[in-house]
Amino acid sequence: MAFAVLFSTLSFTVESHYCGSNLIDTAVFTKAKSCNGDFTEKATTKKGCCKNEIDVIKGQDKLKVNSFDDLNFSLQIVFVSHVYSYTSLVIGLPKQTVSHQEYVPPNLIYDIQVLDETFLI
Repeated sequence: MAFAVLFSTLSFTVESHYCGSNLIDTAVFTKAKSCNGDFTEKATTKKGCCKNEIDVIKGQDKLKVNSFDDLNFSLQIVFVSHVYSYTSLVIGLPKQTVSHQEYVPPNLIYDIQVLDETFLI
């Protein structure tokens, strides 16, 4: 949803540089490079043959921001009950004590399964 709002409000310019009827450069967000006399066609060597074209693409500039009071009563009840049920799930249980936390099992001297050759397959 945030990306939809971002891209709908984004504005940018597309600048194109023409020498005669030929497109020389197109740039987005920056200035287009001019031909600087490098274009050597005889018809375009006259002064004033080059032109810049700027297209401005405007994004949406009016966003409606709703508050809690703008919702009707039934939607307010649904919203409040959803928030209440979610927060009641997050509340943790009381901390329980683990009675065998400090227990250390005895060291195995012999591996009984290998000695008796009984393996669970």
